[in-house]
Amino acid sequence: MTNSLSFARQGDKTNSNFFEEYLVRLLEERDTSGLTDMVHEIDAIMITVDPGHSIRYIGELALMTPYHYLVTLESEDHWTHILRVDMNSPDILLREVKDPTIKGIFRSLNEVYPIGMRKPNSRYMGEVLRVTNLHDVVECQKAREFRFFSQDQIRKLQLPGNIAVSKPSPYTHNIVAYMERPVDQIRTYALGVSAIRNDVQDVYLSAKAKQEELEINDLIMPIDHLATRVYSQNREVALLEWLSLSSYYYWGSYDIQNQNSSTNVTKSTHYSSEMFSPAKVFTANNTPYFVNHLEKLPSPTETFVRNYGPRLHHIALAVCDGDRHGMENIDFVVKQIASQGRDFLLDVIGSKDDGLKQIFSSASEHSSLIVEYVQRFGDFNGFFTKHNVAELTRAAGVEEELLEMQAESQVTENTPA
Repeated sequence: MTNSLSFARQGDKTNSNFFEEYLVRLLEERDTSGLTDMVHEIDAIMITVDPGHSIRYIGELALMTPYHYLVTLESEDHWTHILRVDMNSPDILLREVKDPTIKGIFRSLNEVYPIGMRKPNSRYMGEVLRVTNLHDVVECQKAREFRFFSQDQIRKLQLPGNIAVSKPSPYTHNIVAYMERPVDQIRTYALGVSAIRNDVQDVYLSAKAKQEELEINDLIMPIDHLATRVYSQNREVALLEWLSLSSYYYWGSYDIQNQNSSTNVTKSTHYSSEMFSPAKVFTANNTPYFVNHLEKLPSPTETFVRNYGPRLHHIALAVCDGDRHGMENIDFVVKQIASQGRDFLLDVIGSKDDGLKQIFSSASEHSSLIVEYVQRFGDFNGFFTKHNVAELTRAAGVEEELLEMQAESQVTENTPA
């Protein structure tokens, strides 16, 4: 039996007594019930985009990531493009809504937020976790009061029929899905008519040819971590909820005081390398937005959540250690991608002496997601450094303030005098 409490705690942030008590109780119960040993890696992540955006986003991902276009599944109202690196890292299920007027639960999660509503169908939906016994996992989670869409609702939502899907979290707005699959069996998704679309294939092949021409195709590795931003008051419950739904453990939290936020990390109990199952990171303000005028503190994380809603903020990709043409690999990757017109929010931060270097891209116009690149050097034993996280948080906050001002400006221009 896996012992989810056996891993060393990292970090310097003090949690509440509530969190510390229920962390122990929930993980002990998860282990003894058998859930930890039935729930395994992240098999796929699900992203949806507005009509007309999926092909261009695939071109963007094919250039900036190691992902390859595999196939498209067509249902009545959606195209779902399957992107894959290999069977050792998560797939991307990229959904495009065909009709911009279609309403639904996932769109409604965007429409109450001033910037989120500008791309009503553009959002990260959640993760699909591999399980060894789907029926037992779902029944156990239902007994723990988690709620799931019915098979009829999954059909109406046009999600794969071979997965069980939780209702969206009140804390992260993400869903968690389970798919039963023996570890040696290929991933398949029961959804619609399968075809390789020529228009998608052409964009994908062009981007991969450019990636090879730029000499970065062998430098960018699979997903390192997925970073979600939540409201300050939901930090601890979002962590506990994810730990209850997954087989991850609590790695620890760091207080980033100069950005008035904390970064909280969870990792898989089954895999020591994030390449097989990415870490899940949760970032939250230390204080809620309505005390900022009293404390005069920065609030980049809560500002993002108020503008977009609780959701995934960025996908981090590892860059392999080493150098190319006299530059450390991450610097070379960023230089080459920037030469293709892609913007980054700051210069690469960190150093070999620090143990790692990181950078954020600008947010994608298609998914609103940021890509992070991270290169760890040698035997670096941490996950990040507080200085790097503070600089990344600050840079993202500057861009989000600009987007907020643009949104307010558009509202003013469209308001009758």
